[in-house]
Amino acid sequence: MHLVQLNHPDRGRHVAIVDEPRLALLRSPTSVYQLARTAIERGEALAAVVDAERSEDSLDYDTVYGGQSDWRLLPAFDHPLDPAHCLVTGTGLTHQASAANRDKMHQAAASGQMNDSLRMYQWGVEQGRPAAGAIGVQPEWFYKGTGTALRAHGEPLEQPPYADDGGEEPEVAAAYVIDDAGMPWRIGFAPGNEFSDHAMEKKNYLYLAHSKLRTCAIGPELSIDEEFHSLSGSVAIRRDGQVVWAHEIQSGEANMAHSLANLEYHHFKYTAHRVPGQAHVHFFGAAAFSFGAQVQLANGDVMEVAWHQLGRPLQNTLQIVPEEETLFAARSFPR
Repeated sequence: MHLVQLNHPDRGRHVAIVDEPRLALLRSPTSVYQLARTAIERGEALAAVVDAERSEDSLDYDTVYGGQSDWRLLPAFDHPLDPAHCLVTGTGLTHQASAANRDKMHQAAASGQMNDSLRMYQWGVEQGRPAAGAIGVQPEWFYKGTGTALRAHGEPLEQPPYADDGGEEPEVAAAYVIDDAGMPWRIGFAPGNEFSDHAMEKKNYLYLAHSKLRTCAIGPELSIDEEFHSLSGSVAIRRDGQVVWAHEIQSGEANMAHSLANLEYHHFKYTAHRVPGQAHVHFFGAAAFSFGAQVQLANGDVMEVAWHQLGRPLQNTLQIVPEEETLFAARSFPR
């Protein structure tokens, strides 16, 4: 079962079930967050709660997906009341290809030694799949921001004036909600473009934290019943309607150094990540990206991330903000 979130200028927010080629609107819930909280409170399966809310009202998916409708797609998951209560995070160096790309960016000149990126990936290979009940090695972890960073299918991803670059990161993202007892619940998986500044990161790997503080996109669909075992798809960059770079991608536990349980433990072990009512969007790493192939994205390029098991492709345009970086300072109170 796949869900989308939509907004209408007059009818407001809605959730719909993907029933190709239609979108079946739900009656009362206005967010996936609300649906998940209801299912937790009732002790029911999420799919059962969704089915019970299905209405006879439906929309043409092609029109909505293509942006020709008054209905607009929202990110596949968010905190509907306060984006500050949605944390957007991720884990890196989970896929062999991403570790190899990082290795190319950060190789010590003629050292011939394994750098920190490959070393961390190798730790995952050796200790990232612990036996049931055991704790494995922790992965690389990064923070992207709050829910204000989330964008939907069809919305631009911004390269701000202080950035050196902007590039796609084709990933799978998971959505979570924290219940009133502080327990995380996984809702489902969505296509994601984690979008980073690889040129800044290449200068020095300690700039990784800065390179991740960017907008990102998830959607258009959230699968609430797909297993995270082996997912396959593709990533492509289109310029003026022509493909300038494309690559097949794989993800899921069968293609990663870490188990899902290990990645989730090392994210939710922090009490600050288990605050009742919180929403979480967490990215699981990329298997390939165009920067690793020396592709320089240009303003207006369309980045497409497609996972065959997760519905229609996620498409976003690179928008390079034309202004120059300007200095501003925090204000001081009068003395």
